[in-house]
Amino acid sequence: MHTISLPKLVGGTLMVAIAGSAALLTYGCSRRDSVEASTPKSSDATTVAVAKVSNENLSRSLVLTAEFRPYQEVDVMAKVAGYIKQINVDVGDRVKEGDLLATLEIPEQKDDLRRANAAVERANADVTHAQDEVTRAESAYNIAHLSFQRLSAVAVKRPGLVAQQEIDEAESKDLVAQAQVSAAKSALAAAREQVHVNTADSQRVQTLIEYTKVTAPFTGVITKRYADKGSMIQAGTASQTQAMPVVQLSENGRLRLILPVPESAVPSVHIGQQVDVRVPTMNRSFPGTVWRFSDKVALATRTMDTEVDVPNPSLLLIPGMYAEVDLSMARRNHALAVPVTAVDIADESSQSAGSKAAKSGQVMVVTPNNRIEVRKIALGLETADKIEVLSGLNEGDMVVISGRAGLQPGQEVQPKVTEIAATKP
Repeated sequence: MHTISLPKLVGGTLMVAIAGSAALLTYGCSRRDSVEASTPKSSDATTVAVAKVSNENLSRSLVLTAEFRPYQEVDVMAKVAGYIKQINVDVGDRVKEGDLLATLEIPEQKDDLRRANAAVERANADVTHAQDEVTRAESAYNIAHLSFQRLSAVAVKRPGLVAQQEIDEAESKDLVAQAQVSAAKSALAAAREQVHVNTADSQRVQTLIEYTKVTAPFTGVITKRYADKGSMIQAGTASQTQAMPVVQLSENGRLRLILPVPESAVPSVHIGQQVDVRVPTMNRSFPGTVWRFSDKVALATRTMDTEVDVPNPSLLLIPGMYAEVDLSMARRNHALAVPVTAVDIADESSQSAGSKAAKSGQVMVVTPNNRIEVRKIALGLETADKIEVLSGLNEGDMVVISGRAGLQPGQEVQPKVTEIAATKP
């Protein structure tokens, strides 16, 4: 029987186990290294922010600030002097054109009217008297003329029967009677003209009496009240500068905005142009329309006053409020656009002198296989955050919007789409 030494057996087994473990460890490491070498590392591709080329409505605008003014505003004056007998309105009241605002009391005008009417009646009586005088003068003329004709006929048939003296006297009476008729007719005409004069004076007094009723010249809102019942109001004529108005009336159903448009934007302003009027205090926008402009650039400010009318039927807007007007200078609908930050615009000096071609630039495009490609593009309208692309790109292309300095053409990247708000159309 052979005797096996235990230490030798244990030592041999231990050596075999250690050798096997080393072999397995070496195989596992070599296999992991081969797998890692065969698998590309995604961390090697640089992540870049990109934006998609899309069709948008672009507009370039100029924001101008102005304050609302009433469409028209006037201090309502009294045409005649008198005391306020009654005032029917107060501050804030809405009135329509022709509404009675106040009534004046002028007692002496009633006397003036009675005197004027009496003068008209007297003139009419004078006309009647003049007509009677014309009738009497015509009768006397007819008798004198008939007597002259009869004497003349007798003298022709029987010469010497009637003395020539009698014939001459009859002719003289005929001529005098004829002149009296003419004078009576002239007096009648003068009497009739006097009737017209007195009637006009009566109508003038009546008109002045109508001026005691102070009415609204247009539809609006009473914004100030100057007088109370019993106040003495002077006649509102140009020669009396101290005359006190009765009320102040403003037409607020439509308001004006007077904008100082810079000289560079003057060519883009036209009548009927629609604008967006934003009121910061109300956080609301209202539609406005360019209705008139001065058509002249002020030398001191190099601006042109442009008036925008804003409808205000519900009187939400108050004169004196500030408003911001978005004045559109250019607009493109359904234009191919990219963010401004994605474009490197070419220096104008690098373009050919006198060239009227569109501006040019270049962008970095991420191709479908995630490679960087540099493209030249033609540019159009530029807004605050977008720019129009006339050629060089297609809708859906992805352009790099940041970090272009460290990128090279052909470099592999990992695109990350970033949404950028478009300019408000």
